[in-house]
Amino acid sequence: MFTIEWGDRGWCGVSVMEKISPAALLDALIRIPSVSALTNRPLIDFVENVLRGHGWNFRELPYRDASGVEKVNLLATPPWQKGDEFAVDLAFVCHTDTVPYSAEWNEAVAPQVIGDAMHGCGACDVKGFLACLLAALLNADEVHFASTVALVLTAEEEIGCVGARYLLEAGLLRPRHVVVGEPTSLHPARAGKGYGLAEIRVFGKEAHSAHPAQGISAIYRAATLIGKIDQYGRLLQDAPVREFAHIFDPPYTTFNVGTIEGGTAKNILPGECKFLLEWRPLPGDPMGEIPGIVQGMVQELRHDDPEFQFEVKILREQPGFETAANSSLVRRWTEISGREAIGVPFGTEAPLMSTLASDTIVLGPGDMRTAHSPRECVPLAELDLCVEYLTALIEDPLELTP
Repeated sequence: MFTIEWGDRGWCGVSVMEKISPAALLDALIRIPSVSALTNRPLIDFVENVLRGHGWNFRELPYRDASGVEKVNLLATPPWQKGDEFAVDLAFVCHTDTVPYSAEWNEAVAPQVIGDAMHGCGACDVKGFLACLLAALLNADEVHFASTVALVLTAEEEIGCVGARYLLEAGLLRPRHVVVGEPTSLHPARAGKGYGLAEIRVFGKEAHSAHPAQGISAIYRAATLIGKIDQYGRLLQDAPVREFAHIFDPPYTTFNVGTIEGGTAKNILPGECKFLLEWRPLPGDPMGEIPGIVQGMVQELRHDDPEFQFEVKILREQPGFETAANSSLVRRWTEISGREAIGVPFGTEAPLMSTLASDTIVLGPGDMRTAHSPRECVPLAELDLCVEYLTALIEDPLELTP
């Protein structure tokens, strides 16, 4: 039995008897607001208090974000391992932040069980995995651990894997194998797309809208460029699926123009327009390829508009990752769960963690299609299965060799 104690100011403590329920843990985790703009200290404190009763060791790596808010990365190991030794067989990595939620979503941090699923902000992205991981780690005792393990909690994943980058810079974690928590319906994701984000500014010439020949609309120019980007994206959709890309849904690089703004008044030809271009490339695609393709599009536009002026500012560019289909970790999880390996089209901390380990996979309960919205939920049955599978991995990792 697992109980959470709540006071007037929120979570106060925890008591544990017999088996720990992942659903009870998830209920408690969702009730702790942890959007990226806030400190994740309350959630870190909760996890430490849950593990402290079992003698776990902790190493906190705090830092301040750009607004001066405290953020904490946490490394935790079981009591029978050296508290300052993070060269481990298995590292389980889980981020602690969530995306912001609408003020109209009254149940965002008041979880509800509706039908066969628990709903709430972070239910599947990624507090569901954290709840299962805590339950698996605590429901097994020392004699059941066949590998050395570390629990790794990171901050600010949702805004660019900021905490994970600080963690890597610290140089403490040295895992042989890494499991990154994200919703995959418990399939082992052995590959993930990269992520790119650029601000593109297109320039025109202001003039009175009654005399458009005296100026050039930056918005019209931007719209023409966006049209070319959209056309290129559609060509990729219709192209033959590349080798290995079939594990992704969709199996090609995707694009999105998320925001656009420009102009100063309704009766003035806009002199400037900017938009954010996002792309998610397949692993192995060269860094800088998409910005180069956009440059080529502008060169084509200059055949008809020689004075077309623009600037590209790369805000983020992260490669994807790929683990071999026959790697020991992929094979072991497939054997445990009976679920085939997939690729994930969304960003994760796996590309960073894969620089440390011989193999890295992404997995967890729930479906990312529900995340980042009031529809976010995780099936209760998947929580129990995830604990079962994680326990099997901890107790019998099989051939997890370098």
